[in-house]
Amino acid sequence: MSELFQGTVLETAAPYIWLALGLVVLVLCGNWLVTGSVQLARHFKVSTFIVGLTIVAYGTSAPEMFISVGAALSGAHEIALGNVIGSNIANIGAILAIVALVATIPIRNKALGLDLSIMFVLTLLLFLFGFNGTISRLEGLALLSILAAYTAWSVVKARKTAGIKETAPATMKPLPAALLVLGALIGLYFGADRFVDGAREIARQWGVSERVIAISIVAIGTSMPELVASLAAIFKKEADLSIGNIIGSNLFNIAGVLGVTAIVRPLSVGERSMFVSDMAWLLGISILLVLAMVPLSRGVISRWKGGVLLSVFVAYIVILYNS
Repeated sequence: MSELFQGTVLETAAPYIWLALGLVVLVLCGNWLVTGSVQLARHFKVSTFIVGLTIVAYGTSAPEMFISVGAALSGAHEIALGNVIGSNIANIGAILAIVALVATIPIRNKALGLDLSIMFVLTLLLFLFGFNGTISRLEGLALLSILAAYTAWSVVKARKTAGIKETAPATMKPLPAALLVLGALIGLYFGADRFVDGAREIARQWGVSERVIAISIVAIGTSMPELVASLAAIFKKEADLSIGNIIGSNLFNIAGVLGVTAIVRPLSVGERSMFVSDMAWLLGISILLVLAMVPLSRGVISRWKGGVLLSVFVAYIVILYNS
């Protein structure tokens, strides 16, 4: 009887243990990712904003990539799609909001206007592609092509303007910095994997649906690297890296994660009304992000703005669980 009780307690507690261990790994690796990325940016004289949009943003979205592709291959299309939509909503309404509540985020980069526009275009494309019930391989290829073109253009533009502005000298050689970034990305993947496994098992214990798990628990779990990386960036006074990470992650989630996933296996969106509702929330909170950042040359995402974004996110989760 005692052994049975102990076994039951351990089975119940295991998901919470994995959740905590995953979070510890995410915290450590998030800090290493920012440190290594900033050092690489300074060595190659690329702005930290561009590094945030590319290396950090794409790297912290690796968990979404692995989970969505794996879910599509196993036939769990709602998890594959819900993970991306939920992560993008969480990136703005939870991750960026929490960072703003910790410390106000100054907006000093006018280039954000174009990046935000592309994020909106990709979000609208996702809505149009999914409205007929399926995201095809051709549509996945179109999303991936947009990402490739955008990334190449961003890097080229950054290198052209790098000579105009002085950059702080690097304090770490390129190879150690690159190895630090690589090790951090690997750690972020395994940390997020443990975190999500624990979160999904807890959700099963609570008895919620697969769609709700994907859009809330899985999405929030896979957004933990973005939270840690953005917090680490803001503490290091790298505001451009912090905001660039969020925008870049949202870009990559749609164009990269869903692009690759649809190429591997075309995605079914499931019930159309649910898809339209989730996309409406994503578009709405994206518009709030733009309003919070205006003007792009001297704006500030203050604590009260972070509070508004977080309130909208909490309302979304409450409605999701009660629908």
